[in-house]
Amino acid sequence: MQTAVNTVQSFGKMPSFLMNGEPASQIRVVAVGGDDYFRDMLPNELSEQGFAVTTFTDTPSVLAAADPLSAADLIVLDWGLSGNSGLDLLHQLRRLGVTLPIVFITHRSLTSNESLALEHGAVDFIDKSRGISILAQRLRIVARIKVPESRREKVLQFGSLMLKPHISRAFWNDVDVELTVGEFKIINLLAANVGQHVTYREIYDALHYRGFVAGCGENGYKTNVRSAIKRIRRKFEALDPTFERIQNYTSFGYIWAQD
Repeated sequence: MQTAVNTVQSFGKMPSFLMNGEPASQIRVVAVGGDDYFRDMLPNELSEQGFAVTTFTDTPSVLAAADPLSAADLIVLDWGLSGNSGLDLLHQLRRLGVTLPIVFITHRSLTSNESLALEHGAVDFIDKSRGISILAQRLRIVARIKVPESRREKVLQFGSLMLKPHISRAFWNDVDVELTVGEFKIINLLAANVGQHVTYREIYDALHYRGFVAGCGENGYKTNVRSAIKRIRRKFEALDPTFERIQNYTSFGYIWAQD
């Protein structure tokens, strides 16, 4: 049986659950951060909560292990990662095809940083001051929504739109739209309900998980959804100036129009 905590330094040896791919009863977390919290406190406290934790201290070491990372259930990143921001590392991992859910942890839980992280595909943004029990609860929720292996290779076609859920990529007329993971989730939801209205709340839940609360005010999440849709439209329009497939249903949500 593997140990509850495995630590990978930039010069270290790959831990067992990343090497042999054997199933584990524990939730398997990859944590990336260079401070004492990530090196010592986080893995020790999460192991006591029933997690198997592998730590990487810098960006090069985790990128070198990108291929076998699929054996894990989720990734925890330090927002203020030394020498390379956590957001930059998220983008690098996605370009390498790593589709694991990513959770950011921070000492400075600014609303602007949280919004930026979620807009770029993170599933959660947690202040370290919330404590290990809250962190553990939220990581368990994230782990439960991981896409099953049986669904990873499916390619979906909706007219000119092609979706590859296993790598979170969308193609318009065979050209990569270069969506973030969060933006892909929105398009995937809209296209799966082609011709039907999808509410702001449903879109927001697809970005995170059902019941997730963020934004300013009771309806603050709607502003986040509108901003995301605006960015998505621009990316499609850059490839096709006539793109009008995403239509607004006033005060309700959006619809992916039929051909």
